[in-house]
Amino acid sequence: MFVYIVPFETAITFPFASAGSSMIRIAGMAGNRGRNLLNITDRAPGGAELSVVLTTSEDAPVREGAAEREIPTEVVPLEDGMSRTDHEEAVLEALADYEFDLVCLDGYMRILTDTFLDAVPTTLNVHPSLLPSFPGTDAWGDALEAGVSTTGCTVHVVTDATDDEGNVVESEVDAGPIVTQEPIPVYEGDDEDSLSDRVLYEGEFRAYPRAVKWFAEDAVAVDEDGGTVSVGEDVATTPGDDHDGLPGRRLVSNDRLETLRYGENPHQDAAVYTDYTCEEASVVHAEQLNEGAKALSYNNYNDADGALNLIKEFDEPAAAVIKHTNPAGCATADSLAEAYEKALSTDPMSAFGGIVALNRECDAETAAQVIDSFKEVVVAPGYSEDALEILFEKDNLRVLDVGELGERTERFTEKPLVGGRLVQERDRQSISVDDLEVVTEREPTDEELESMIFGWQTLKHVKSNGILFTEGTETVGVGMGQVSRVDAVRLAAMKADEHAEGKDTEGAVMASDAFFPFPDGIEEAASAGIEAVVQPGGSVNDEDVIAAADEHDIAMAFTGKRSFRHD
Repeated sequence: MFVYIVPFETAITFPFASAGSSMIRIAGMAGNRGRNLLNITDRAPGGAELSVVLTTSEDAPVREGAAEREIPTEVVPLEDGMSRTDHEEAVLEALADYEFDLVCLDGYMRILTDTFLDAVPTTLNVHPSLLPSFPGTDAWGDALEAGVSTTGCTVHVVTDATDDEGNVVESEVDAGPIVTQEPIPVYEGDDEDSLSDRVLYEGEFRAYPRAVKWFAEDAVAVDEDGGTVSVGEDVATTPGDDHDGLPGRRLVSNDRLETLRYGENPHQDAAVYTDYTCEEASVVHAEQLNEGAKALSYNNYNDADGALNLIKEFDEPAAAVIKHTNPAGCATADSLAEAYEKALSTDPMSAFGGIVALNRECDAETAAQVIDSFKEVVVAPGYSEDALEILFEKDNLRVLDVGELGERTERFTEKPLVGGRLVQERDRQSISVDDLEVVTEREPTDEELESMIFGWQTLKHVKSNGILFTEGTETVGVGMGQVSRVDAVRLAAMKADEHAEGKDTEGAVMASDAFFPFPDGIEEAASAGIEAVVQPGGSVNDEDVIAAADEHDIAMAFTGKRSFRHD
């Protein structure tokens, strides 16, 4: 129990929750609907709960919401002739029987003084702008009048904004140390109602619970004298020296580049947004060279991005054909035209309507092969004049120039979820022969080792469960997106046997994006004629899997790394 001395005759003792409490208890003070307080109650950030809601009016709608949530309420009306100090003393009396270690204001339209603030724990308020901009009572209107493109909200510590005589000092209102802010865009056509709703539901409903959670986790240090708030380390470190960790809060701001015809399907609206700070070669920033051709679709962007990311894996001339974000074929060779020919021949039927990606300037020989069958998009770091003349013969082929490929600089990839998003480090693993652990009686040949490395770098871009058959540095069969690993082996074998041109699985190398849980995958591979396997290893049945490989005289190496790709 903490005792706060208040500057009037009788000190009040508040039974505040102790520092070791398993939850943080909040005294909420609202003037009207108290939507932020009710949102905090419903979300319970850091285990927080409201112990009481106080208002100045019997008719305040927040009382009904609190009652529905079984939160007690107190009413301390503003009586005629009651001074600011008198009212704050009455508020303190009303709160005296409740445990709390944080005060949260929500539309509480009273300027508080040290009479109240010195007697209670930290008091927070949320203001509907990015302070110090627009500190007044009409923050939304002020933002619209100023013509800003971004406003937001600010959660700050409440400090005394009165002088020695009790008069309000306007410049001190909402001037306490800032805990957190949340930016919100201002759209053309916004009015005060639409903007205030967006600031509340997209800004305050994020920022206020975040601040409460920080206090609940004892991660906040408030220096009111210095006018600062410091929040503990905001990087959630990941075990292992080879990880930098992820930030505790991630802000992403993109600008709409264009509205698309539709999304994955015609009944879905879609748009593409751009990050202008990204310096890595990308299809979003690519120049479409054939003016007048139809614009890229949602699926075109998605597939072209996957294709471009795949050919960035290789230093040698490389080509890939992508269909539905999976490689239909990929190869490296001494020339770009040869690489494309080998990639296409893996599965020319599936390549129909696909996306072509090249990691060299497209020449005329390669361009002639590209237009030999229907393709949606070709992506390359430049084109010769002769190549463009050939490619432009196809009206519906979009030709994208991504410029110099350069380094892969983007660190994270994201997957939106309903109610949030998954963020992870990009899979930029790259292995060499020295990284492989040979676990079978037969050592792989130099050619098989080369094929293992090529297969592993390509397999990173095949949806899991993924199996890849390779020969040299070209794909032979691709088994993608199966719920069973042995089925993925069967699919890769079927693709190679039925769809590949001039290729077969006899003597090929198999790459698996995760370990084999049972020997059946190796048995299927042996039936297909596979003579070497590269896989992560790590199954409880590794010994049985290795034994199966030895039985069929298959060389097998472990990478010690997995390469799942689930989206």
